[in-house]
Amino acid sequence: MSSASSAIESDSSESNHGENFALAELFNTDATTLQGRVKPFSDFYRDTVEKGMVHYSREIVSAVSNRTRVRAADGTIREMIMLGSNNYLGLTTHPHVIGRIKDALDTFGAGVGGPPLLGGMTELHRLLEKRLSRMKGAEDTMLFGSGYQANLGWINTLIRADDVLLYDAYNHASLYDGIALTAAKTKFSAIRFAHNDMDHLERLLQRYRKAEDRPNRQIFVAAEGVYSMDGDLVPLPRISALCATYGAVLMVDDAHGTGVMGRHGGGVGEHFGMKDGVDIWVGSFSKAFGMTGGFLSASREVIDYLRFCSRAYIFSAHLPITTVAAVLGGLEVLEREPERIVRLHENARYLEKALSGLGFKTFREAAIIPVHMPPDANIREVCKLFDDEGIFLNSIEYPAVSKDGQRLRLSVMATHTPQDLDEAIAAFERVGRTVGILAGSSWRGPQRAG
Repeated sequence: MSSASSAIESDSSESNHGENFALAELFNTDATTLQGRVKPFSDFYRDTVEKGMVHYSREIVSAVSNRTRVRAADGTIREMIMLGSNNYLGLTTHPHVIGRIKDALDTFGAGVGGPPLLGGMTELHRLLEKRLSRMKGAEDTMLFGSGYQANLGWINTLIRADDVLLYDAYNHASLYDGIALTAAKTKFSAIRFAHNDMDHLERLLQRYRKAEDRPNRQIFVAAEGVYSMDGDLVPLPRISALCATYGAVLMVDDAHGTGVMGRHGGGVGEHFGMKDGVDIWVGSFSKAFGMTGGFLSASREVIDYLRFCSRAYIFSAHLPITTVAAVLGGLEVLEREPERIVRLHENARYLEKALSGLGFKTFREAAIIPVHMPPDANIREVCKLFDDEGIFLNSIEYPAVSKDGQRLRLSVMATHTPQDLDEAIAAFERVGRTVGILAGSSWRGPQRAG
C-alpha cells in the first residue's frame, strides 16, 4: 500500500494556487497539547477581528439577492450590494423556485432519511437525474451531497493501481483531496500540468500513454469548465481532442459553468458547441442554482458502477427534497427565461469593461471577475474600505493565492440592476484612488446597449 506522497509524482508545474493550500501550515507549532496547537491561529484571528480586518463568515439577515442585508461587526444591520455570492442567476428568490420547494415539502416531507441505495429516492430525485443528463448530453446522472463529494467519489472509485491522473494545476481543492484519499490505498500516478497549457498536457500524455508493458493502464485527465479564482475557461475542444488521440478519460468539473455558459445554461460543452467529447461531467448546485449538492453525469455503465461502488455515495444520506425541488425549479426557470443568462453576461461585461477602463487589472470570460491588487497593497484594508462603501465582495490573499496574486473576486448576478453596478463602479474608483491603486480618473460609464 502506497503513501499519498509516493503516489503523487512531482512535475515542473508546481502549484501555488488557492485550491491546494493548507492555512494550518502557516501556524505549525511544536506544542504538545491540542490547545497549544490551535492557540496561535486563534490569537491571530481574534486580534484581526478586533481590528476590523476580517471579512469572512459575515452574517446574512435577508435573502441573498442583488442587495442583501448584512449584520456588521458592531451588530448594526445594513443593505449591501452583493458581489460575493455565486447565486449567478438570482434563483434563490425566484417565485417559481420557492413555489417548487413548498409543493415538494407538502408532498414528500423534508428528506428520505437515508442513503439512496438503501433508503431510496423520490420521483423528484429521479426526475432531476434525467433533466441533468439531458442538459449535459449524458446517458445517466447521480446526485451527491456536494460537488466536493462528487469529486472524491469518482476519483476514489474509478482510479486503480498503475493508472495515471493528469490534472490542471488550478483544479478544485476537492480534486486534490480526492487524490490524497485515493493515494492512501492505491498506487497510481497523479501529475499536474500547467494551467490550461495544452502543450504541456500533450507531452505528459505522450509520456504516460498506454504501452505494451502497461496494458491495464488508464489515463484520466481532469480539468474545470470555468476556473473559480481566475474565471477563465478550459480550452475544451483542444483538451477533448487530445484525450481522444491518446485514449484518455476526460473529466470536466463544470461547477461554475453549469447554468452560466451556453445559450441555455448547459455549461461549457454547450458554450463550445460540443455535444460529446467529455466522459465525466461533475457539477454543483451551490453556484448558479444557489443551493448545495452536486452531481456526476456519464455513461450508463459508469453511473451503474459508481452507484454501487462509490463510498462517497453509498454511505451518505440523499439530498433533501428542498434542494432537489429548488434545482428542478431552477432548470425550469432557465427554460422559460433564457434572458436571465443574457442579462448575466451583459452585467458581467459591463462591470469588467468599466473597471478595466478605470485602470484596474481585470479579466472576464464567465460571471467571475478577478480584480488583481498590487503585491504591496494591504488587501484587508482594501476590503474594509469596500465594506464601508456597502459593497459585499471577497478578498483572496496568500496563501489562497501566491503572494503576488492577491485579488478581489467579484461574482456578478443577472439580478444586478444598472444602478447596482454603477454604484459599485463608483465605489471602486473611490477606493482605488484612496489606496493609491488608481492614479486618478473619473468614471463616466460606458454606454449600455439598449
